[in-house]
Amino acid sequence: MRERFWERIPPEKMTGEEWEALCDGCGKCCLNKLEDEDTQEVALTRVACRLLDDQTCRCGQYEIRKTLVPECIQLTPGTMKDVAYFMPETCAYRLLHEGRPLKYWHPLVSGDPESVHAAGISVRGLTVPEFEVPEEEWEDYIIEEPGT
Repeated sequence: MRERFWERIPPEKMTGEEWEALCDGCGKCCLNKLEDEDTQEVALTRVACRLLDDQTCRCGQYEIRKTLVPECIQLTPGTMKDVAYFMPETCAYRLLHEGRPLKYWHPLVSGDPESVHAAGISVRGLTVPEFEVPEEEWEDYIIEEPGT
């Protein structure tokens, strides 16, 4: 990857490897969300996608996730304009889309993939698998976004 590419290269010019490296591994994008249809306000829940590994905060079936979970949002530079509001406030994809820098704890900045967890940004150990909670009860699991 190119040195500090996220500061110099527009997302649409990044390589696939660079684009994927923007993911900080927080796992928040894999939390089920509730959206107010009128205001588009998004609330996070502790209820996680069934594919999220609660300890690594990564998708357990990343390569085939869209087959297993068709509603999974696949981020690309082209889709960001439509889904940025839906992404966590600390998400690198959202930050760059909004013209803001990556946070100090982001693994690309810190050089340490554990820094996102050490900073209290990730959902490691905080989630409940979606198959354990009926959708009509998700409101009972609303949380504040970790790290904000």
